[in-house]
Amino acid sequence: MTFHPLGEEAVLVYLPDEAAAVRFADAVRAAKPAWLHDVVPAYASVGVFFNASAIRSAEVIAWLRTSATRRKSAAVAPRQHTIPVCYEFQQDLARVAEHTGLTPEQVIDKHAAAEYTVYAIGFVPGFPYLGYLPDELSGVPRLPSPRVRVEPGSVGLTAKQTGVYPLARPGGWNLLGRTPLVLVDVADGYFPLRVGDRVQFRRIGETEYRELEGERLTSASGPA
Repeated sequence: MTFHPLGEEAVLVYLPDEAAAVRFADAVRAAKPAWLHDVVPAYASVGVFFNASAIRSAEVIAWLRTSATRRKSAAVAPRQHTIPVCYEFQQDLARVAEHTGLTPEQVIDKHAAAEYTVYAIGFVPGFPYLGYLPDELSGVPRLPSPRVRVEPGSVGLTAKQTGVYPLARPGGWNLLGRTPLVLVDVADGYFPLRVGDRVQFRRIGETEYRELEGERLTSASGPA
């Protein structure tokens, strides 16, 4: 492990791999030192945020080297999520198929058949970086120019990763489909996905998409 101060209120820890980062983050959380504000794992790194008025970064690093590394976190089974995706709402399927040498149907089948791990949350609140894509789908570059707006629920991929845009934002990933699920509600503090969770996509048609979307809207609007 290596430790680096990250400003005056955080330390960035680099671990050998993603699994080690999740274990380390769990161990720090379990220890609950009084000065701890937050622990944020992302791929093979962990950001440890602390109260700078109570402790210095050098002391945090010393604690992390000893107490945190010696503490064994309880094994936490990853949560499983199934996200329905309508691949009929694709915008870049032809581009992905051309780059990978697969047919559009093969691209969809391989994307939906894989199980992914949430390795990081970021870019916008609740955006899950999911890895890793099957080798046959890896290596597709971002769009030459990002879209000004990507619709909420859009499912995209680039390089070795796939992900879901939970909010309307500009974006340059290749879009394969869209989910009707709400993955983020900032006002209610609803963020169902967390680092270490497992995700699999379930292919649905446009009819089921509209039905699920209708249930969501009805639930959100309440009784008439």
